[in-house]
Amino acid sequence: MNCKTAWISDLHLGTRHCDAAGVLEFLKLNEFERLYLVGDIVDLWHLRRNRYWPQSHNDVIQKLLRKARKGTEVIWVPGNHDEFCAHFVGAYGNVVIKPRDLYTAADGRRLLVMHGHELDTVITHAKWLAHLGDLGYMALLKANLPLNFIRNTLGLGYWSLSAYVKARVKEAVSFIGRFQDALARYAELHHADGVICGHIHTPAVAIIRGISYYNCGDWVESRSALVEDYDGRIELIRWQTHRTTAVLQPERMVS
Repeated sequence: MNCKTAWISDLHLGTRHCDAAGVLEFLKLNEFERLYLVGDIVDLWHLRRNRYWPQSHNDVIQKLLRKARKGTEVIWVPGNHDEFCAHFVGAYGNVVIKPRDLYTAADGRRLLVMHGHELDTVITHAKWLAHLGDLGYMALLKANLPLNFIRNTLGLGYWSLSAYVKARVKEAVSFIGRFQDALARYAELHHADGVICGHIHTPAVAIIRGISYYNCGDWVESRSALVEDYDGRIELIRWQTHRTTAVLQPERMVS
């Protein structure tokens, strides 16, 4: 499939929970004029605690660089887990690192592209608490492994315990709502028509305060991305891995 632009975020390369095979499949089977990496591509927080970097994670990086060499404009907008890369803002061949970007869609809309951690008060004011929360999140992801081993044995599909908890716990639902509203307000202040972000691992397409809100999701739980066609329509897709024919499955999500 050929797309004008695609956005992916929260790959968390360097952790055991990254679906590197799914990311690689997505990159191999689709072409884009422009590809945004919307933060937390490499999980430096986790790599400082545990050295985990298999060949499959190298393959993803190499594929991104090959796409750039062949003409795809790759724009990396660092997040909180790969914030060290923000020190290297600039152009490196066809790979550009920016703290955020203002993207003009094919239909003329101005869309602010940012990871979103900048508006997360826990990240900005209590980083130690963010690290503690990250450890709790990793514990939930580890619990996913035996659960999904059993589900696969029974012929059932992937199910995310952490996503289930986020959707059911009142405080988590409230946080997501506040985050979405904050991003919409921020886009409005910057005279943008919409915002494209990641950070909270909750894929969504919504209109908030008259602002188009798009969240890429992640490649840990959701395995999702945003793609724009040549008319400026932006769709949220979930990439279905481990199948004989890999085809984009558009799925519009409304929060």
